[in-house]
Amino acid sequence: MARMAREKWYDIVRDLDWTLSYVDYEAVFPEWMCGHGKIPREAWAKWDEPYKVTYPEYVATQREKETGAYSVKSVLQKSKVFDQLDEGWKSVAKVHFGAVSLIEDLAVYAELRMARFGLSPAWRNVALFGALDETRHAQISLFFPHELIGKDPQYDWAHKAYQTNDWAIIAARATFDGMMINPNVVDVAIQLPFTFETGFTNVQFVALSADALESGDINFANMISSIQTDEARHSQQGGPTLEILVEHDPKRAQWIIDKTFWVSARLFSVLTGPGMDYYTPLEMRKQSYKEFMEEWIAEQFLDQIQDYGLKKPWYWDEFLAGLDTWHHSLHLGVWYWRPTVWWKPQGGVSPEERDWLNEKYPDWEKNFGWIWDVIIENVNSGRMEPTFPETLPWLCNLCHLPIGTAAAPNNDKYPVRSYPLKHNGYTYHFCSRPCRQIWWEDRDTMHDPTVIERLLAGEIQPPTVEGILAWMGLTPDVMGDDAHNYSWAKPYASQPTQSVA
Repeated sequence: MARMAREKWYDIVRDLDWTLSYVDYEAVFPEWMCGHGKIPREAWAKWDEPYKVTYPEYVATQREKETGAYSVKSVLQKSKVFDQLDEGWKSVAKVHFGAVSLIEDLAVYAELRMARFGLSPAWRNVALFGALDETRHAQISLFFPHELIGKDPQYDWAHKAYQTNDWAIIAARATFDGMMINPNVVDVAIQLPFTFETGFTNVQFVALSADALESGDINFANMISSIQTDEARHSQQGGPTLEILVEHDPKRAQWIIDKTFWVSARLFSVLTGPGMDYYTPLEMRKQSYKEFMEEWIAEQFLDQIQDYGLKKPWYWDEFLAGLDTWHHSLHLGVWYWRPTVWWKPQGGVSPEERDWLNEKYPDWEKNFGWIWDVIIENVNSGRMEPTFPETLPWLCNLCHLPIGTAAAPNNDKYPVRSYPLKHNGYTYHFCSRPCRQIWWEDRDTMHDPTVIERLLAGEIQPPTVEGILAWMGLTPDVMGDDAHNYSWAKPYASQPTQSVA
């Protein structure tokens, strides 16, 4: 029997809806889950995704992607490629696997919520494909590092990380729950597919894949590329949803995008920034983190939202200033608190690397060089005890990152300080004005205590560094240490330090 031509049936099938007769519309699409707000029901008839696909086409395409990814993996399985990778680069992969693998699984539930409660049948159709995408992403992101556990138990954190109370995971969990699980589906579509996937992960995955190839990690590059092609398709749910929201409630649209961009940028500054500017071998770096963020994230993000008639976020100048400081502060903190992470932070401040940092960030020496000089002197003198923590830093009640990492020690406009807020008799502390403002607006859904609050409440016993590490799930075989055994400090033993106090 001859098949009907695709163009004769596709639009009918993808937009198939029905008139409810046994239940009220509100019972099927409740406000608290759907978030239609000021948008009239009939407005959703305009929802139209630019990239259309049928199920047979989807399956054929995904089969080709799976075949390509796993074929390369199979070929490389018996090679010595992994053993030749730089330890700093391996840390980039470990950070990614631990922070992202199970978030792909969380995204399945976000997509399924849109597939059930999306306010257009076309939207629900696309979201169903999105759920299949995210299922594949979770599977491949867990399978690829699994074979490496025998060589390095830190790779086990691809599966284990989100089952622990590690501080970085608490920060990531708070961000992603607020993006995928807490909001209604209209907000989810603006936060996840539009702001986060289109604005951050799509371009970040492209850059990460390129860096992986430069570093010789063909397996990782192939896996990331396979995932990114799916992200580019299902992330299109955000655009049509935003277009309708802007038409009927532009103030809400602006707020959702503004807050999501800020919390995403804060999280990226610890998960991506150090990897690009410190962990990746110097000869393999193509761009600094700041250059990457300015060109591929900030510029494209502004172009996107302005196309929809929205304004740049109110904190934009502070965000741009943070590109000079955030990830440097967080890298310094992660390295100092290295036993609290599941990867090996690379110091990344050898004389050559320091020259590169000063070229890319003219104020790096003034802000951070003098701190590293103290560390270098202690390392070269064999005084390792002062290079390890005795307690934990105070953390922001929104982003859960250390107070001070959103500012610069030598910056009069954005100085290092806490931004407190008293509410219901309790004082909350924030790393920045945007974090404080976002928390205040969304305070009814903000119930994640920081690690410090848990420590003071007696949840962590004993209240010592050892007790904290055990509570975070970090055992001696997986807790982090310097990636290159402090070799970057040795050249300074025979020359004066460079810093300008």
